[in-house]
Amino acid sequence: MKLGLDTAFAAVNEAGGVAGRSLKLLALDDGYEGKRALANVQELITDRSVFAIIGDVGTPTTVEALPYVLSRKVLFFGAFTGSKILRRDPPDRYVFNYRASYEDETARMVNYLIDVKKVPDRGIVVFAQHDSYGDAGYDGATKMLRKKGHNDEVLRVGYERNTLDVDDAVSKVAEYNNATVRVGPNDYNRKHPVKAIIMVGTYKASAKFIQKIRERKIDAILINVSFVGSTALAEELKELGVNPSGVIVTQVVPHFDSGATGIIRYREALKKYHPDQQPDFISLEGYIVGQLFAEGLRRVGRDLDTEKLVDALERTQDYDPGTGSALGFSPSQHQASHKVWGTMLDDQGAFKSFDME
Repeated sequence: MKLGLDTAFAAVNEAGGVAGRSLKLLALDDGYEGKRALANVQELITDRSVFAIIGDVGTPTTVEALPYVLSRKVLFFGAFTGSKILRRDPPDRYVFNYRASYEDETARMVNYLIDVKKVPDRGIVVFAQHDSYGDAGYDGATKMLRKKGHNDEVLRVGYERNTLDVDDAVSKVAEYNNATVRVGPNDYNRKHPVKAIIMVGTYKASAKFIQKIRERKIDAILINVSFVGSTALAEELKELGVNPSGVIVTQVVPHFDSGATGIIRYREALKKYHPDQQPDFISLEGYIVGQLFAEGLRRVGRDLDTEKLVDALERTQDYDPGTGSALGFSPSQHQASHKVWGTMLDDQGAFKSFDME
């Protein structure tokens, strides 16, 4: 995420900045822990006098940091999380999102599993981190099942944040998958064979879970939300010696190999400013967030303050980043995109786009 933002800001600055000003990204590490995230935003706003918080990573970090940021009336822009805490109705004045929500992602997953793959009720399980991130994914999946008139009694299993303790989750899925019901004097059928697992985790824990599910011979569709980190997940599966073929990750950006004008510009900028780095989905998201932020600044001009930027963003309804669709906000809509793309790993560990409809 930082790489993408740095790349976008470098491109903007080389082109003359915005109204004569250059953009500078100051990044502090919170270790994916909420208390550290709060301490960081306090330092950034109080001691470092930053103009905005951009590209914050994670739901549990956002839960802790956001109230302080809002209390100081500082912009919280383009966070790397699909959590509903950033998507209130009506929206918080100082919160703007680029990415589709976890509800958008899991709704697309459920549509794909139920309508396309014909997975039966109770054939879906959710593997989710035990925190607000996991809650958001689980709630999105069950909400969509209810909306479609399907059984929303979905088994949820999971693990603690910043751990790899997935054994209990794997055992519960295996037990659920192998449970039988008597259909005759000597005949038993599996009660609810697991056909799909929606995964709301981080890449190391998710890769470990996939490894152990495969070892148990549970033949289920494995489908991850974008926060997992596609490149990191693929590399971790390779490290573990797991055949990645068929593992799905939904994305909130187009494929980074796309021929769209905006994606070509991203690849060219990445090669120019960070020639040692390879394109991927997350740095592309950071790049789009950085470009979108700069566009808001341009629409304000030289006489800039937070309130004028918020007003300008709420009037931005036609920004085309060259990714396939225009982005925009309004006073009642602070999420620029609701689009979700499907990608699937092949046996070489490369992601290929596929149609989820």
